[in-house]
Amino acid sequence: MTETARPYIPAMGRHWMLFLYDPFARVTRLSRVHGELLDRAGVRPGQTVVEIGCGPGDVLMQLGRRVPGATLIGIDPDPAAVRKARRKAARRGLQIKIELAYADQLPLPDNSVNRVLSSYMLHHLDPDQQEAAMREARRVLVPGGEVHVVDADGTPHEGSRRHRHPRLAGHTPARIGDAMRAAGLTAVTENGHGERPVIGRYVFLAATA
Repeated sequence: MTETARPYIPAMGRHWMLFLYDPFARVTRLSRVHGELLDRAGVRPGQTVVEIGCGPGDVLMQLGRRVPGATLIGIDPDPAAVRKARRKAARRGLQIKIELAYADQLPLPDNSVNRVLSSYMLHHLDPDQQEAAMREARRVLVPGGEVHVVDADGTPHEGSRRHRHPRLAGHTPARIGDAMRAAGLTAVTENGHGERPVIGRYVFLAATA
């Protein structure tokens, strides 16, 4: 566990809003986006998967139901989100390890993970922090292991006067890809995109260690 008072942005942007996560996910049908991410990740029984910035753990809960033979680990710096994710896993009878830690300080050995997942987390980080997180992903991945990301797409588009959230300004697929490449990941690919009410536009990217 990372013992530190470093600042971070929680899952819903503000700590007091965590209780809104589940209703928000239901209204926006966020599980469908999570499902698309897992389709792309192609996790198999026996593989080890870590999600960085797992929040309340919904991606890992869905993956645990899909692939019961996988080893699942969630990482998040928010103690409240970690507690919530642990409770969810226990209620569902899922064996998921949820750890309090940061994406750039993973409590995992080198070459120990087959997949690193990230869902709507990278836009919470500054560009240098994104690169640091991707560098850690590369460190813990086995050779040929993969990173799979879904995140908000802040690319300006016709008719938009401003971004709905200031952190999305400049948060483009190109910038995410640059962070992956700078971290030493290869075969960086933008492999899908979509748009949903409330959530807005989102993009999928993948890379290989």
